[in-house]
Amino acid sequence: MKLALKYGLQITFVVVLWIVIVRLWLGMGNGPQGQVISGVLFNAAAIFAIFLGMRARKQALGGALSFKEGVKTGMAISLVYAISACLFFMIEYLVAGPKLLLSEAGPETGALWQVAVMAYAGLFLGSLLFGLIYSTLIAFFLARRLGRDSTQII
Repeated sequence: MKLALKYGLQITFVVVLWIVIVRLWLGMGNGPQGQVISGVLFNAAAIFAIFLGMRARKQALGGALSFKEGVKTGMAISLVYAISACLFFMIEYLVAGPKLLLSEAGPETGALWQVAVMAYAGLFLGSLLFGLIYSTLIAFFLARRLGRDSTQII
């Protein structure tokens, strides 16, 4: 759990820095180019943190990381990121108001609270979905391989 907190909060730290510095302080990054850059940055931070977390878990296990253990580690990191990012954006919404939420692309078809709930649900579920994809791919490369004649059950 300590690894998940350490690396999940690192992803959130990247998101917080981007939002505070680029979006709120400089007032930039809300156009199409800024959305592409932020998407690439957030996903790269997630991939890098999941990789580092799995590598640390592998070292803690003495180099014997199973595929299942790798995916579990990556998903724990993604869960911490999903929860902490949603908490950050909720606090930002309460402190700064809906300015940041309303600057995002997308139709505003309902009440503001409905738009906010859908945005937070999308952030949470999207973080978990991409976390599962990244965790699976990274675990595939980092997990130990068993030979054909191995009698060990996975």
